[in-house]
Amino acid sequence: SALLQGCRCLEIDCWDGSNNEPVVYHGHTLTSKIPFHSVIQVIDKYAFLASDYPIVLSLENHCSPKQQEVMADYLESILGDKLLTSTIGDTVVTQLPSPEALKFKILVKNKKVGTIEEGMLRRGLDSHGETGEISEFENISDEEETDEKAPLYPKSDSSKRKSERRSSPPPRKKAKLKKIKIAIALSDLVIYTKSEKFVSFEHSLANQKCYENNSIGEVQARKFVKHSAKEFVSHTSRFITRIYPKGTRTTSSNYNPHQFWNVGCQMVALNFQTSGVQMELQNGKFLDNGGCGYILKPEFLRNRDSTFTPHNVGRYSKPMSLSIKLICGHQLPPSNLSKTNKADPLVQIEIYGVPEDQAKKKSSVIKSNALNPRWDETFSFTVQVPELALIRFCVEDEISLVANEFLGQYTLPLLSLSKG
Repeated sequence: SALLQGCRCLEIDCWDGSNNEPVVYHGHTLTSKIPFHSVIQVIDKYAFLASDYPIVLSLENHCSPKQQEVMADYLESILGDKLLTSTIGDTVVTQLPSPEALKFKILVKNKKVGTIEEGMLRRGLDSHGETGEISEFENISDEEETDEKAPLYPKSDSSKRKSERRSSPPPRKKAKLKKIKIAIALSDLVIYTKSEKFVSFEHSLANQKCYENNSIGEVQARKFVKHSAKEFVSHTSRFITRIYPKGTRTTSSNYNPHQFWNVGCQMVALNFQTSGVQMELQNGKFLDNGGCGYILKPEFLRNRDSTFTPHNVGRYSKPMSLSIKLICGHQLPPSNLSKTNKADPLVQIEIYGVPEDQAKKKSSVIKSNALNPRWDETFSFTVQVPELALIRFCVEDEISLVANEFLGQYTLPLLSLSKG
C-alpha cells in the first residue's frame, strides 16, 4: 500500500526468527511476525509500479550476524539487478548520485563496517561467516525523550528537572558504549546509505562522509528546530537526515511532518496506516514533481552557506499574495451524524508552512444543503515563504457549535495552484 502511494523509503524492523529465518515485526509487541523473505518478495513486486525512482530499505536491524547473512542472501537473490551493490562511476564517493541516476534501484540503509571503498574491494570474495564490529553510544530511551520542554541536554537530566531551586545541575548519566556485530555480507550491500549514529551537528560537520545518514527521534529533532535551526538546516544541506516517531506512539499516531521539512529533513517517517491531517500533508507535499516520491528542496535548504531558519526567514522571504474565491460545492456526502442526514457544510482553508505563514480561515455554514451549497466568498492570505507552503481545503459538516464532522479534503503545494 505504501509503495503504491509513491513511498520511497520503507523501515523494516528485523529480528531473529526460528529455523534461522529472520522475521519482520514491531519488536516487543503483539504484532504479527512476517518472514523477512516474504516482505522482500512483496517489495520486489510493487517497488516501481508507482514510481521509477529509487527505494531505500531502512533496516532496523536486531538480528544476529548469522541471520544477517540470511537477510543478505534474500536481498540479493530476490531483488537481483534491482539491488544496488556497487557505486555508480567512481569508487571513491565525494558526492551522492542523483535520484535520476538511481532509477529502478533499491538501496539498503544499515550500519556498515568501514568505508564504501573497503566494501567494494571485497566484492566477489566469499565473506560467508565474516563479521565486523562497530562501536557506538546507546540511544537514550523513549521514556527519557518525553519531556518536550527540556533543553538540549542528555535526557537523564530532564526527568529530574522538577525543582527550580537546585543550585547546581544533577550529574549526567554517562552514555554506555556498546559494540555491534555486523555480518560483512550485509554490510557490503550498503552503498550510499550508511546509517551513522548522530552525535552532534559539530561532530557531523567534522567527521561525517556524504554517504553517511543520521536518524534523529522526533522529540530531539523538535528541540533542534526550536533551539538550533540554523545548524539543523546546515546539517541537512550536507547529509541525508531521517526523522522517526517516538516509541511511545503505541497507537501508530503521527506527528506533524511539516516542522521537519521546514529545516530540510529528507526522510520524515510516518505511519502510513494511520490516516489524518499528518498523512494528508504528506500526500499533498509529494503530489509535486508528478508524484514520483522525490521533490527538490528550495535553494535556501540546499545551499551550505544558507542562514535560513523557519522562525526567522529574513532575506529568504518572497511574499506572495494569495486570493481564493470559494464558489460552490456539488454532491457532498451526506452527514453520518446529523439527525436529518442533510449536511450543513463549511470549508476550512488552511496554510501550512513556516510558523509565520500558518493560517486558517473558515467559510460560512450552508444549512441543510450538501447537494449544491454556494458560498461566493473570497479569502486572502499573505505567504512569506511560498516554496515551503501547503494549502489544505477541508470540507466539514457542522454538527454543533463546537463539533464538526469531516467530509473530505484536498492538500497540495501552494506553488502547484493554478491561477485563475
